[in-house]
Amino acid sequence: MLSIAGTDPTGGAGVQADLKSIAAHDGYGMAVVTALVAQDTVGVRSVHVPDAVFLRQQLDAVSDDVTIDAVKTGMLGTAEVVRVVVDWLRAHRPAWVVVDPVMVATSGDRLLDTDAESAMTELFALADLVTPNRDELRVLAQLAGAASTDGTTIDGITTDGINAARAVARRWDVRVLAKGGHDDGPSSDDALVAPDGSVRVFTGPRVATTNTHGTGCSLSSAIATLVARHGDWELAVGSAKTWLTAALRGADALQVGRGHGPIDHNALVRAALPTPRWTDAWWVDAAEVLDETLDCRFLRGLADGTLDPEVFAGYLAQDVHYLRAYEQHLATIAAGSTGEAAAFWRTASEGCAAEARDLHHRRLAGSHSDDPVHPVCAGYLAHLADAARQGAGTGDVSVLAAAVLPCFRVYAWVGERLGTAPVGHPFADWITAYGDPGFAASSVRATELVEELARRADPELRGRMARAFRQSVAQELAFFQMPEQLGEPV
Repeated sequence: MLSIAGTDPTGGAGVQADLKSIAAHDGYGMAVVTALVAQDTVGVRSVHVPDAVFLRQQLDAVSDDVTIDAVKTGMLGTAEVVRVVVDWLRAHRPAWVVVDPVMVATSGDRLLDTDAESAMTELFALADLVTPNRDELRVLAQLAGAASTDGTTIDGITTDGINAARAVARRWDVRVLAKGGHDDGPSSDDALVAPDGSVRVFTGPRVATTNTHGTGCSLSSAIATLVARHGDWELAVGSAKTWLTAALRGADALQVGRGHGPIDHNALVRAALPTPRWTDAWWVDAAEVLDETLDCRFLRGLADGTLDPEVFAGYLAQDVHYLRAYEQHLATIAAGSTGEAAAFWRTASEGCAAEARDLHHRRLAGSHSDDPVHPVCAGYLAHLADAARQGAGTGDVSVLAAAVLPCFRVYAWVGERLGTAPVGHPFADWITAYGDPGFAASSVRATELVEELARRADPELRGRMARAFRQSVAQELAFFQMPEQLGEPV
């Protein structure tokens, strides 16, 4: 898909909008620049038109190398530019050509001089579809020699508009899309007029927004992309109109600029995709560390039952040190939460004490009770303490919650992959604890609660949460590797 048009550095119109529209419809966008426009959502400040020789070099660079399925033209500006494009199209015309005749601004100002308007008529003869706005259609109708009518409507389109479009379509043997976006009323209806005078009206709701910058550019590019796929103009126009309605509905939420902002080109794309989850991105980011964790000697020995029981006891002793601190951090998160979230974190905190009592101490049976905190364990605890300090004084527990989440997720993930221990397995109780469905459910719920915190956070806080999560995953790996440093072979 090739756009031949001017630029808009704010991204709402011109080739920038064209490329967004093309991408939104799964096309591969290319752009040849006809004019460099210093503009924003408030207005145009200045325009620089590159040398016509350079324009032709851009066009030839594309057509000499790439098969072009469709072309959309936008702002051409001068008669010289129009003629360069016309000459190139005569030599390299693709199957589909859409012309957005940027001749009259929304304000009503004429954007082309008489020579350029005359040159545009040569371009219309090479086009398949012309998509003028209301004022441009009026100018084109005058060039085509059309007379005005009484202004009555047909399916929401004025007879003036229908007759003007028919005159243009007949004069240059081209389809014309007479758009109703500038009209009044609850609907915004567009009429596709064929050279034989037949009309199909596409009805849609009028969206109450002033953020319509680049609407014409975006619609014409969408149509060009869709017709190249469907091979049918009515399908292309109807689908593009549905997309544009969604893009207009999403425009206000973008909050781009102080004037008439752009439409939301990605509105339908976003609606078709699952809602992105911050915690999923963190988990994917940690994939290499997670793979290394599952492959560490401690877990492999635990899984196949070859792990030295004494080494396992040393690991448990360090885990008791960890759980004592972890219990307090979970209680801190509970205190900084409300409602069901507070209840969940409080229950998780109480579960740490129960786990240490029922699983760890039973296994240890008094041994290793005097083991000092290993530097690896101490490092993990220092990391959690730092995460807790980041919310001190504010009551915000977001970073701490992100830091404790890997203890849920990594252990539940490991348990899922270890599976069920066979009868007589020396570590069956521990493997069963890892794979406990109740713990897996707690991991899911903890993830949901942290996801909600991440959703509400600003980017700076969310970044600290992501780094805390990443560091905790690394600390989990170090904790599983720690038994190799306890002086006993694994």
